[in-house]
Amino acid sequence: MTNPILANTLRGDVIENRHRGAIAVCDPLGRLVHGWGDTDALVYPRSAIKALQALPLVESGAADHFRLGDAELALACSSHNAELAHTEAIHDWLTRIGLGDDALECGAHPPLHDKTAAALLINHVSPGRIHNNCSGKHTGMLTTARFLGEAIHGYIEREHPAQQRWFDALGEMADLDMRKLPWSYDGCGIPVIAMPLRSMATAFARVAAPDDLGAARGGAIARITAAIAANPFMIAGTGRLCTEIMELTGRRIIVKTGADGVFTAALPEQGLGIALKIDDGTREAAEVTVLAVLEHLGALHADDLEALAMRRRVPITNTRGVLTGYREAAELRS
Repeated sequence: MTNPILANTLRGDVIENRHRGAIAVCDPLGRLVHGWGDTDALVYPRSAIKALQALPLVESGAADHFRLGDAELALACSSHNAELAHTEAIHDWLTRIGLGDDALECGAHPPLHDKTAAALLINHVSPGRIHNNCSGKHTGMLTTARFLGEAIHGYIEREHPAQQRWFDALGEMADLDMRKLPWSYDGCGIPVIAMPLRSMATAFARVAAPDDLGAARGGAIARITAAIAANPFMIAGTGRLCTEIMELTGRRIIVKTGADGVFTAALPEQGLGIALKIDDGTREAAEVTVLAVLEHLGALHADDLEALAMRRRVPITNTRGVLTGYREAAELRS
C-alpha cells in the first residue's frame, strides 16, 4: 500500500515537498474508527508511548513510596527541553531516591531549548545526562528499580526488569506480545519495539477510556493523565506543540510526540486513541498532521483552532526573514 499524502511544504504557490504517512484512530475494543494509509505496518513508536512506559512507576507502588507529585509523574512521560524547571526537578527527584545524575544511562545531548543550550555554552558547561530529553523517563525507571531492590547499573538493558515491566504493560494495553516483535535501541539507549500503528492507537484509546481495565490499571492511567494535563510544561516546554495543545485543552486531549514523525493522542471525551507516522520522519509534517486529525475529529474547539492557527499553517522564511511558503496538512478524507 502506498500511504497517502498527509502534509505539504509549499514554496510560493508550488508544492515543493509531499509528506506521506499513515494514521489510525481506534476505540478501546481495537476497532479502526478512522484510518488513512497502512495502519497495520510496523512502526517504532519512539517517545510517543512514554505515558504507557510510566505505568509500572505507579502500579508498583514506587510513586507512592517516594511521594512523587504530579510534576514528577509528568516528567516521567516527557521529552523535555531541559529548561531549568525540568532539570532542577529531575535532580531533586534523583536525590530523593538516593542517586545522582551519573546513575542515568541515557547519554548526554544539548538541551532542546535553544536559550538553555546557549546559556550552557556561554558558561562553559558541558551538557550532562540530565539534559537528555528522556531523563525524566529514565529517572522513573530508576525509581521503580530502586523501590523493588533491583540492580541500578544496566537498567536500560532489554532483559532488565525495568524494561520487561513496560513491555508487559504496553502489550496488555495494545493486545500484543511485545517480545515477539522486532526491536532495536532507541536514541536514549532503552529498547524500542516496532508495533502496528493500529495497536498503538488501541492502547491510547484505552488510556482515553480505561473503565474496563480494572481498578489498579484504571487508577494508574487516571493519575498519569491528570498529572500530564496539570503540567503540560513538564511534558515538553517552551515553544513545543505538545505543551501548547494541552495548555489549551487540559484533559480533553492527551498528546505526545515521538522522534521521526510519530504522534499519539488520547481523547477521553470521545474514547478514542490516535497514532500517526510520517513516512519520511519529518517532525514538522507530523505536527501539522496531528492538528488536522484533532480538528477532523472535533477535538479542537473554535478558540483552540484560532490559538493554533500559526501551528496549522506554518510560515516558512529564508535566512533574510522573507516569507517563502508554508507547511500545512493535506485534506483528510473520511
